[in-house]
Amino acid sequence: MKVDKLFDVKGHVAMVTGAANGIGLAMAEVMAENGATVLLTDVDSVGLEKETKRLAGSGCKVESQILDASNRDAIEACVAGLAKKHGRLDAVFANAGISAGPEGRQLETSWATWDKVVALNLTGVFSTIRAAAAAMKPRKSGRIVITASIAGLRGEHLVGYAYAATKAAVCNLAKQAAIELSPFNITVNAICPGPFYTNIAGGRLFRDPEFVKAFEKEMPMGRIAKVDEIKGLALLLASPASSYITGTAIPIDGGALSW
Repeated sequence: MKVDKLFDVKGHVAMVTGAANGIGLAMAEVMAENGATVLLTDVDSVGLEKETKRLAGSGCKVESQILDASNRDAIEACVAGLAKKHGRLDAVFANAGISAGPEGRQLETSWATWDKVVALNLTGVFSTIRAAAAAMKPRKSGRIVITASIAGLRGEHLVGYAYAATKAAVCNLAKQAAIELSPFNITVNAICPGPFYTNIAGGRLFRDPEFVKAFEKEMPMGRIAKVDEIKGLALLLASPASSYITGTAIPIDGGALSW
């Protein structure tokens, strides 16, 4: 099979949460640039409008909706509405998440921070998977892609407890959902990025030279990734090329887990 068929997403319908910037925007871009109709969702209304207009201006088929991915009812309504509007739903990227900062000790983690991170990073992802599965099962086809982290695969002193715990949890959610949804030809996989230049924590972490140096020292490749470097893996997991890949947590980390 030729490459253009293996990775063909033309005519597909996709949704990305947390798509106003960073990794989510890159995921939305690669799908739209390759012929899919993509719904970008985020709580950042300004960024969402700007990026949707930019992609539409370049000829991409894109839509947008302001959406809090920690709101279970809103997620369900959004996903169901998209599937009904287009008569299909091929790929959902459960990407929205927050860091809340590197709270390095248990007693430094406030309950307010814990609850906020869990609500979005874990419960939000679970509700996105549920809603996507409900829309995909009647057609017996679909791709669900979760944004996790290498912090979900190992201890990581540069992130907080709530972030690490939720990212580990969604890696296991991918495995659990994959078992249930495999008979419906729906694949569920987690992408586990290492350090990428994103807007997480307001982007302030990557404006701190000491933080950047600390991360770079832990990278065999000696650098932090650009968000466009997520596109190949995202497209793979949303395309026919990944038809036999499910229940995985795939690192994309510049070799960080090798150390």
